[in-house]
Amino acid sequence: MTQIDARQDYQANGRPGVGAQLAEQMSEQAGKRDRSKNVRSLGRLLPYLARHKGHAALSALFLLFSTVASLALTATARGAIDRGFDNGGAQLNFWFTLLAANAVVLGLMTALRYYFVTKTGERMIADLRQGLFGRILSLDPVFFAHIRTGEVLSRLTTDIQLVDTLLTTSISYALRNFLTLIGATILLFFVSPKLTGLVLLIVPVLIVPLFIFGRQVRKLTVRSQDRFAGAVGFAGESVDAIETVQAFGREKNATSRFAGAVEEAFAASLLRMRARAVMTALIITVMFGGVSLVLWLGAQDVVAGSMTPGSLLQFVLLSVFAAGAVGALGESWGDVQKAAGAMERIDELMRAEPTIAAPAQPSVLPTPARGEVSMSGVDFAYPGRPDLPALKGFSLTVRPGETVALVGPSGAGKSTVFRLLLRFYDPQSGIVTVDGVDVRKADPVEVRSRYAWVSQEAPLFSGSALENIRFGREDATLEEAREAAAEAQALGFIEALPQGFDTPLGERAKSLSGGQRQRLAIARALVRDAPILLLDEATSALDAENERLVQAALDQAMEERTTLVIAHRLATVLRADRIVVIDNGQVVEEGTHAELTAKGGLYARLARLQFQAD
Repeated sequence: MTQIDARQDYQANGRPGVGAQLAEQMSEQAGKRDRSKNVRSLGRLLPYLARHKGHAALSALFLLFSTVASLALTATARGAIDRGFDNGGAQLNFWFTLLAANAVVLGLMTALRYYFVTKTGERMIADLRQGLFGRILSLDPVFFAHIRTGEVLSRLTTDIQLVDTLLTTSISYALRNFLTLIGATILLFFVSPKLTGLVLLIVPVLIVPLFIFGRQVRKLTVRSQDRFAGAVGFAGESVDAIETVQAFGREKNATSRFAGAVEEAFAASLLRMRARAVMTALIITVMFGGVSLVLWLGAQDVVAGSMTPGSLLQFVLLSVFAAGAVGALGESWGDVQKAAGAMERIDELMRAEPTIAAPAQPSVLPTPARGEVSMSGVDFAYPGRPDLPALKGFSLTVRPGETVALVGPSGAGKSTVFRLLLRFYDPQSGIVTVDGVDVRKADPVEVRSRYAWVSQEAPLFSGSALENIRFGREDATLEEAREAAAEAQALGFIEALPQGFDTPLGERAKSLSGGQRQRLAIARALVRDAPILLLDEATSALDAENERLVQAALDQAMEERTTLVIAHRLATVLRADRIVVIDNGQVVEEGTHAELTAKGGLYARLARLQFQAD
């Protein structure tokens, strides 16, 4: 949504509308991202860590043990040099045995550290993925009208992968090196306070580029991920509409646009890599140059006799450990910045609040269900289009067991009625009820459980025919699925598939024809056994013979349920108990086919033009 749309939404209603609120929310998140100077967004991971504090504690314990074992190698190496050669090397075997035992303990502790850190990190990432996907599914159509699916998938995959790398690899690496740096620094003071003081003079010179360039890396990471998400979003749209792309010969154009998006993402990544390379070069140059100077001074002390060769060896090893730890921390800091940038994008989705949600104390719908729906004085305009209301003062009551056909020209508001009944949106004014309960006071999940919806597009899912039918009701038995398929005239082609009900249908069931997909969608609705049927011209994709068979099945199903049907064909209209004619978001006529035809109004004109083929 543009700022202009959001402003118009506000002006039209005198208060921020759904679209304006969404635009303001996303704008605020973007502003926070621009202003963020640290890794505070990673704090969002703490609740996930708290869920697995036992494994986290073991990770910390073995991390500490492995660091101690690593630093202990310097002490045993010093003992082997200073004492192992005494008395003709009498204690040499003892010290090298001790050194080997130290190495075994180090290997064991490192393996346990790796296992528990990786396990904890992977468990946290699994929880994060589940939580993010659950949040995505809780958001309403308003949100997805203003963000591309590829952008959402990018945050669910690429961004989470960056956080995964941090939790399973980089964080363990960074903590180990941090503890190594602290421990090595303490031991260095015991070995040679003078030389250690000189080493510490180098630290401020290292920290400055670490934070300056690290901050730049974080910003560039966010920019790179945004550009990549844009490329993924465009690719998803092109692949999803591959037949349209090929039919219009737009392959080269799509390839060119995708290449442009990829190049933009690469250019942003290149800037990030350059900043990180400069940061790494500065750190390593200053670090090893300074350490070399300090070691030269230590060699002078050995020559002067104020330091033993073993002490110098230990100091060298500890200096290498400390220097390596600082360099590794510089590398890890880059990973932390990348993960922080990714987590900011993930956090935007995690903090997005659905505009359609259950109240704190939802009203319970009556049981058993009556199947009555009502809309009274409903005014509704889609977010971003406040000046084009879809419904104006719309009122309609459908009694239990009644079949009502909604008829009207394109854009009259017929499908909007279904969307409000299903509570994909809330009206700006007026009341929508199901079985006498205001849907805004009820849980949306419970409201939608009263409906079985067959849309004109009939979207299906990858998987088998049985899985698609069970999407209507998860606990449906195979026999119930067969009965629903038979009622929808889908049993014949399903059983003709290579593996029958278990045959994989491919992505969105594209291996089936349009009519077969429609019949499968009808079977999915029938197996749901809901008291209210919403049919958006459910037989539109069928040929005449299958339409007749499916219509007969629907007629039987409609006898036991309340039914609203968006009708484009005369055969459907004639079966309705009542016809409601909608024009420009309002009910303009109501009655039976004979009554409305006799009036000579809008319905009569539509009947002549739209239904003449029937």
